[in-house]
Amino acid sequence: MSKNTTENTETLIDVQEVYSKTENFIEANKKRLLIGVLLVIALIGGYYAYKTIIIAPMEIEAQEEMYMAEKYFEQDSLQMAINGFGDNLGFIDIAENYSGTKSANLAHYYLGLCYRNSGEFEYAIDELKTFSSEDVMISAVALGAIGDCYSELNDIDNAISYYEKASLKNSNNLTSPIYLFKAGIAYEDKGDFASAEAKYKAIKADYPDSKEALTIDKYIARTEALKQ
Repeated sequence: MSKNTTENTETLIDVQEVYSKTENFIEANKKRLLIGVLLVIALIGGYYAYKTIIIAPMEIEAQEEMYMAEKYFEQDSLQMAINGFGDNLGFIDIAENYSGTKSANLAHYYLGLCYRNSGEFEYAIDELKTFSSEDVMISAVALGAIGDCYSELNDIDNAISYYEKASLKNSNNLTSPIYLFKAGIAYEDKGDFASAEAKYKAIKADYPDSKEALTIDKYIARTEALKQ
């Protein structure tokens, strides 16, 4: 018998042995395997039912409740936006009562901004860190707002970190230069004038049409002087 024939025969025996062992395993554990499959089906079905029967109606109701809270926020009536007024819920109740909905998630964002604007910076940080979004613009504003809170708390290193994250979130002419500028100011507060200059120069080079770029030369000149 040739070497190739021997190898092919051995391979065939190995495959048959694996198949036989697999068959024996299934036979011995078919009840457990069936239960496992049924559990997976139940979980998928339960999740679908939860999303369609529970979450979907809650989402509609939550969106209706958000309307007045957002109105209060736009009017700078921050306490009413946070706590509600009369029959209208505030962002706290929306976040708690409609947990799991997109509106509840957005309520954490608004709460963060309300607390920041009210000077309650630690509460603001907690709410903004709870919030998550695939909307890159809102995500950038949330990160930048966290940076603002840390700056107000004199935690300059964390402020810089969040300003830099915000500036890199979907680089664009609106939010990126704002947070690059804030990072530059924070670096100046820290006494790191070289890093501040680098942020200002990035605005001039990468976002020349932005509002921040209009006066950026004087900040570049200042940091160049302060470095010496």
